[in-house]
Amino acid sequence: MDTIASLFSFITTPVSWVIVQFHKLYGALFGDDTGWAWGLSIVSLVVLIRICLIPLFVKQIKSTRNMQVLQPKMKAIQERYKNDKQRQSEEMMKLYKETGTNPLSSCLPILAQSPFFFALYHVLSSIASGKTIGVIDQPLLDSARQAHIFGAPLAAKFMDSEEKVAALGASLTDVRVVTAIMIVMMSASQFFTQRQLMTKNVDLTVKTPYMQQQKMLMYIFPVIFAVMGINFPVGVLVYWLTTNVWTMGQQMYVINQNPTPGSKAQDQYLGRVLKSVSSHGQVRGRTRRNTVKAIVAKGPDRNDIERKFITGLAKLGLAAQEDGTVAKSDAAVLEAEGGAAPKRQQPKRQPKAKRHTAATHAGTAKGSGSTGSESKTSLEKHDASQDDKPKASGKSAASGSSRQAKSGQRKGPQRPKHPSKK
Repeated sequence: MDTIASLFSFITTPVSWVIVQFHKLYGALFGDDTGWAWGLSIVSLVVLIRICLIPLFVKQIKSTRNMQVLQPKMKAIQERYKNDKQRQSEEMMKLYKETGTNPLSSCLPILAQSPFFFALYHVLSSIASGKTIGVIDQPLLDSARQAHIFGAPLAAKFMDSEEKVAALGASLTDVRVVTAIMIVMMSASQFFTQRQLMTKNVDLTVKTPYMQQQKMLMYIFPVIFAVMGINFPVGVLVYWLTTNVWTMGQQMYVINQNPTPGSKAQDQYLGRVLKSVSSHGQVRGRTRRNTVKAIVAKGPDRNDIERKFITGLAKLGLAAQEDGTVAKSDAAVLEAEGGAAPKRQQPKRQPKAKRHTAATHAGTAKGSGSTGSESKTSLEKHDASQDDKPKASGKSAASGSSRQAKSGQRKGPQRPKHPSKK
């Protein structure tokens, strides 16, 4: 590790200078030789570095978004070449090259921090060895060696011998307890950060090599930090724990405010937007208006979560506008269906008896005056003639009905054609 750290010795002077400047500020508040002064100086160094890396973080977010946009194309390549893994990989790399997407962009912040990380490690190792480095002269070296964080010297390690720890004015038990707790917290924060990305901010309906890479990093990074952490000085553990907490909070903010389309985080975000709209009757905030504007612009290409949001607005009697606002609209239901016309509802089919009754009434209504009277008299005579007919025996009646039945009709006694006939 000393050999690796020495490779970054060109940056140890700037890092040591920044630490000393912060130490002057906190030393005036807590005392020059306290662990608070030196520990907060390292924390402030992390904050300064992460602020400088915000442009790189924005680039990482954009690259991640590009990866999400490419998910359907990547899925199509997987299905097309599912039996040829080599061709599948070649097509994936070709797609990355054409769109200018870097699948390793999630590692950029870690790579950018590496020089500062190893420079700080080199500074703290020199303090533990009693050697001046950068702008840290002998008085500052003596002050740093006396600083303790919860009983553990700033330059002590988990694997240090009892004699080396005693030379720094501490006990081996205190050093190992403090370093073990910090290593566990450092690994846990790294795992939670990656797991939050995988479970909330990724479209899990599409399985791609990028997804497999992120899942692998979720388990590999915590193990790496746990193994390497036993050789880190307490000051370096403070540095790395602080940067992990910063990353976790920064990612949580991005997921809540700008989630990946199709992810669980987008469902929760649009749910909050819909609740706010139902309470205030409008979309509040420029970021939310931009989100609604993007959903409207997608049209029929919206995913299920976005269609659910549009349907929720329709239930409130609102429709999303092209500028990201909402307005009351009678066509809100049509907008919820993606602009499709409502389905034509078929009339309910009436019973056969009722249809015969309606047909009879319609035929009767066509006639008027005497025609109606004659029809009624004729109907009465017809009924009377039917009632006056003598009843035949079962056998003769059946044979008569059979002879009188027309071709295609049901044999046997026929039902009356009008329900009024008894």
